[in-house]
Amino acid sequence: MIIAISGLHGTGKSTCAKALAEIFNLRYVSAGEMFREVAREKGFSIEELSKLSEIDKSIDLAIDERTRKEAEIGNVVLEGQLTPWIIANKGFKIYIAASKKDRIERISKRDGLTLEKAEKETLTRESSERKRYKEYYGINIDDLSIYDLIIDTSLFGKEETIKILEKIIKNIKSYLKEGKNK
Repeated sequence: MIIAISGLHGTGKSTCAKALAEIFNLRYVSAGEMFREVAREKGFSIEELSKLSEIDKSIDLAIDERTRKEAEIGNVVLEGQLTPWIIANKGFKIYIAASKKDRIERISKRDGLTLEKAEKETLTRESSERKRYKEYYGINIDDLSIYDLIIDTSLFGKEETIKILEKIIKNIKSYLKEGKNK
């Protein structure tokens, strides 16, 4: 089974992805964590690496290739902006949404930033990602038509969202295992 989870920063996609990996005994792979690892290794902030990635596409391409290989292995929850496109016609694709206000508050709390700094960094990063993904791949990440399911975490608590996702996936699990989708 392959589950791809995507969404903007601060929506709760990592929380949902980790929980689903645990519930269904799947591996968890985060493209965002891979990006953060590269930033740490190079001594850059996320914002700085995002800007560098606008002129050096090898960073994104390396992360995408690793994500693609993880999908080929299977039995995985892949979390990241491009994962639905990377897995193409395999797996179940979930988009996690949340209001901008909720996203910024969550990021501020999670990263220990002021609301203003969290908003500036997040919007700068998302703008950079939109630009790169459009330029490098021709992908508009705001086009949600690729997704099988869209859920707004602003409407539900963390536990409720995870229970909803668990119930839906349990109901379609045999369909996903047999590879009948797409």
